[in-house]
Amino acid sequence: CSVSLFEGADELRLVNGSSPCAGRVEIKHQDQWGTVCDFDWDMEDAEVVCKQMGCGSAVSAHGWAYFGEGSGPTWLIAVDCDGDESALWDCSHRGWGKITCPHYYDTGVICSGINSLGRIEVRLVGGDTACSGRVEVKHGKMWETVCDSHLDFNTASVICNELVCGQAVDTLGAAHFGEGHDLIWKEEFQCVGNESLLQKCPRMSRPNDTCSHANDVGVLCSGKNSY
Repeated sequence: CSVSLFEGADELRLVNGSSPCAGRVEIKHQDQWGTVCDFDWDMEDAEVVCKQMGCGSAVSAHGWAYFGEGSGPTWLIAVDCDGDESALWDCSHRGWGKITCPHYYDTGVICSGINSLGRIEVRLVGGDTACSGRVEVKHGKMWETVCDSHLDFNTASVICNELVCGQAVDTLGAAHFGEGHDLIWKEEFQCVGNESLLQKCPRMSRPNDTCSHANDVGVLCSGKNSY
C-alpha cells in the first residue's frame, strides 16, 4: 500500500476492553481517532494489532462492535495482513478513510497479554542513590532507556513504588542522568499511578518516534521506604 504523508503521526490503541490488551481497535490518523471496519477482519489482522501493542499473540478477532461502537471516521476497511507487518496500516487496505462503514461494524481484538516476553523489569542508573537515576527497562534480554515524552509523573510514581523508593519527587528529561546506550523503548507508559508494578500499566506503541538518547528520562524518588 502507499505510504501516507501522515505516517509518523499514526497511533494505535485498544479501547473499552477489560485489560490493556483487549478492546476496540482505534487508529489516530491526521490527529483524529477513528475505527477499523470488520470487512475481512481475521486472526492475521488481529495478530499484527497485538504485536504492535506489545500484547503477545492474538486470542480472538472480533467484529460487529463487540467492544461497543466507536466514533469518528472509519480509517481502514478490508484490511488484509500477512501477520508479520510491524503496523496495522502497513497491511493491504482500501486506503485511508476511502469508504464509510457504520460503527456497528467496528473491529476488536483480544490478545494473550501484555507480558508475552516475560516480566518488565525496571532500574534507575546514574543517580546519586539507588532511588534516583536514568530509567531503564527490560522486557526480554536487553535493557532499554525511555524517552522523556513516554513517561510522566504517574509512571514515575509506579516506578518509585516498585523499587521500594518512597514517593516520586520529579521526572527529569533531556538525559539529566547521562545518556544511555543501545536500545530505546518504543512505547509510551500510560500509568494511572496506583499500579503495583510497571508491567501492569497500559502502554501505547510509538514505533515511528524519533527519540534519541539525548531524550533519556530520569526519575527522582524520595528514598527507601522504612518498612
